[in-house]
Amino acid sequence: MNVFSNFLDVIKTKIELLVADGTLPEGIDGARVSVEPPRDPTHGDLATNVAMVLAKPAGLKPRDLAELLAENLRGHESVDAVNVAGPGFINLRLNQDYWHDLLREILATSETYGQSDIGQGRPVNVEYVSANPTGPLHVGHARGAVVGDVLAALLAKSGFAVTREYYINDGGSQVDMLARSVNLRYREALGENIQEIPEGLYPGDYLIPVGQAMAARDGDKWKSMDEADWLPVFRAFAVDAMMDRIREDLAVLDIRHDVFSSERALVEAGVVEAALHSLTAESLIYEGVLEPPKGKLPDDWEERPQVLFRASDFGDDTDRPMKKADGSWTYFASDLAYHQDKFRRGFRSLIDVWGADHGGYVKRVAAGVRALTGGAAEIDVKLCQMVRLLEDGEPAKMSKRSGNFVTLRDLANAVGKDVIRFIMLTRKNDAPLDFDLVKVREQSRDNPVFYVQYAHARTHSVAKMAEEAFKDTDFTVSALREADLTRLTDSDELALIRVLAAWPRTVEGAAEAHEPHRLAFYLYDLAAAFHALWSKARGEPSLRFVVAEDEDMTRARMALVLSVRAVLASGLAIIGVTPVDELRE
Repeated sequence: MNVFSNFLDVIKTKIELLVADGTLPEGIDGARVSVEPPRDPTHGDLATNVAMVLAKPAGLKPRDLAELLAENLRGHESVDAVNVAGPGFINLRLNQDYWHDLLREILATSETYGQSDIGQGRPVNVEYVSANPTGPLHVGHARGAVVGDVLAALLAKSGFAVTREYYINDGGSQVDMLARSVNLRYREALGENIQEIPEGLYPGDYLIPVGQAMAARDGDKWKSMDEADWLPVFRAFAVDAMMDRIREDLAVLDIRHDVFSSERALVEAGVVEAALHSLTAESLIYEGVLEPPKGKLPDDWEERPQVLFRASDFGDDTDRPMKKADGSWTYFASDLAYHQDKFRRGFRSLIDVWGADHGGYVKRVAAGVRALTGGAAEIDVKLCQMVRLLEDGEPAKMSKRSGNFVTLRDLANAVGKDVIRFIMLTRKNDAPLDFDLVKVREQSRDNPVFYVQYAHARTHSVAKMAEEAFKDTDFTVSALREADLTRLTDSDELALIRVLAAWPRTVEGAAEAHEPHRLAFYLYDLAAAFHALWSKARGEPSLRFVVAEDEDMTRARMALVLSVRAVLASGLAIIGVTPVDELRE
């Protein structure tokens, strides 16, 4: 039950009745009418802008229309009070029966409470991580991996048909450098003293086993051959080996993609040429010379005739090159073809999760998607800002065995996947994030993952107390649906139910905005409300969850406790965090 969408339907029904009796004109459009929580909770439980939106087409003053609608709403069985505020906002306060009924629904649906069908099965492609296959994943990759994976789970929870995709950038010069680096390690495995790794190659020890594997497979077959002969073989072997490593790294965070698309495969299949042909047919490709941009010159600018895409016709700052001086495709050309390939596979909604260093690339890709799909596809690029790894406020000094960075796997070994997945959502993706190895282990309110897990564990502790106090009482979810929930009248009990009521709206809002961090924020607020009620009961014994002399009250409060547990578990499941039943020092 989404209280906000339910009352939006109630209000729209009232509008239809006023149209039917001639009070409001035919054809009045209520598309922009919304029902939200009021900014000030003391004003009520719900607020609607209906009078503000419809006053002009209705030919009435907003305040007058608000009073008219308020009078109609006052008779609703779930409404205690209706007030008109300001220029015409309508605030509603719901009665206790409504909140008690909602609690029964949460018990009835348990962890499926909050599931939505707003996606209506529409396909959406979420591409995330897509790190170059030249090394293991590092801490920075972890953030985009979590944001993308949780966003995919959130969209699935909201009724979208989600495909999780990884784009392998295996078509550029960096994979040739990788192949040469592996060749050095291969020769080293055969006993050659390779000395210092040359500038421009990859020096990390992570390539030693790759070279050893190649030597074990092929012996000294490639040792005396020319580069032209061994380069494609080593390139393919190295990319496969590194992608295996990347999949293993992601599995540590319980992340698995549905599709892996190869840039090289797209180029070899002629997909890039096909995209260029499509743009040429629309007169969107021409040969010209770009003017030098103001300020710092970008890497892809050259003062020479080039094959250019009219990106500026579709919102970009300038037109963009499609070919390099040597005649090979630019990265941009390959990326456009890749996004057109997604479109041809049936996706009209594309979400890419990138690092913040790609911020200047967003406009050109968005322009290309608009051009290649005729505006039929929408792309949303989520940029993830850097992660600063700290240790009690100071830069962390973790092992860097893989080069000059801390690997995702090292971080997971240090704190565990649940901590990483939750903490990566404690800031919006476009805000920098501090990951403190000491703070994330603290058992305090300042550690959000502990605070939420503690709330879930506390529900189990309360359940055990209830079962011990009333050994013959059934405290299962199904039994508690029949509890006398009218006993729940304390303001903090009702406030906690209101927080639970916000869960379906949180899920839908986060899915529509593509903002998975909202889930972590909500779970923290829910945990805080639950802990606050627990603390209040310590000073007021009559408010304790388990009242030894009152079985009916205990059953009612256990219904509330198990509802909190269900929503916490539901939210943690989307985030990919395993809820705990007990916390130990």
